[in-house]
Amino acid sequence: MLSASEIRARINGVKDTKKITDAMYMISSAKMRKALRDLEHTTPYFEALTDKIGALFQCIPQTNDRYFRVKVSEDTVHLSHGIVLITSDKGLAGAYNQEAISVCEAYLKHHSRTTVFIIGEYGRQYFMKKGMPFVQDFNYSAAHPSLMEARRMCAELLEYYDRAELDEISIIYTDYMGNKPGECKKVTLLPLEKTKFHTERKSYELSEKEFSPSPDEVLDGVIPSYLMGFIYGSLVESYCSEQQARMNAMKSASENAEAMLKALKVQYNKIRQTAITGEMIEITAGAKAQRSKLAKAKGEPNI
Repeated sequence: MLSASEIRARINGVKDTKKITDAMYMISSAKMRKALRDLEHTTPYFEALTDKIGALFQCIPQTNDRYFRVKVSEDTVHLSHGIVLITSDKGLAGAYNQEAISVCEAYLKHHSRTTVFIIGEYGRQYFMKKGMPFVQDFNYSAAHPSLMEARRMCAELLEYYDRAELDEISIIYTDYMGNKPGECKKVTLLPLEKTKFHTERKSYELSEKEFSPSPDEVLDGVIPSYLMGFIYGSLVESYCSEQQARMNAMKSASENAEAMLKALKVQYNKIRQTAITGEMIEITAGAKAQRSKLAKAKGEPNI
């Protein structure tokens, strides 16, 4: 059984831990709010870009642009795949990282010809420990997502695609769901489907000669920007999901610390009460013994 001093030391230790978890909760909350504000500022541009691409497709019957799928292949197993996996740089985020890694591992089981690009130190360390190959030069942090980094990532991925080293590129990210746990998704980046750009805009009857430059040249110019926007949105969604998962983990840790403190305080009070009761018994017994001694000295009967 622990002594009162040992329990007191444990109480102080739990209090210190709770201070850390409370601080981490507040830091994650601030980071998440900032990232969401940044995303809100850029979302209108990329939504308008998507709408313009949809309007363009209403004007042309089809496209031979290299970024779009010409026909759906039934045999995707033998294609060269690229997968972008977004994880965090740090742990203490519940099941956030493991869920994304599990989706990636399940994909790799069915697609042996896959090149893995990892964002976040957690995922890189996991793959290194498992001895699983990934692109070492694609070394990006998951912290502080920015348009500049998204642009560089997009450029590197497009180089692989343009050189025909990869037939298909997908991204695994965690969709931010507010206070709920984020939903891990796998989305194909390239090649694109025309249906992705469906718009309610009224159709226009335009002839080919009305385009200068040509529709394919226009698409070649805007698709990289669209992909950059999608990658940036995925980075921010994942980052917010990470912070929310860490907030949930820290909240749970703080609640557990509160429960532990309550139990330790009850245990401490019991030990203190036992000690006080023992002292009172000793004092009472001593007083009784003293009275007996005095009474015996006076020849009085012992009561």
